Amino acid sequence: MPQLNPAPWFAILVFSWLVFLITIPPKITAHTFPNEPTLQSTEKSKTEPWTWPWH
Repeated sequence: MPQLNPAPWFAILVFSWLVFLITIPPKITAHTFPNEPTLQSTEKSKTEPWTWPWH
């Protein structure tokens, strides 16, 4: 039964993990966001109460 011989399957597993670990992280770290976030001011803005026209 060839599936009981772990040598080729272990080599395939290790090789595929090496491929994933070498190719995927640079693609993820090279990702940039299209809009850089802007810092919000620490002052709380003054909000006006809303007057309901029907009340």
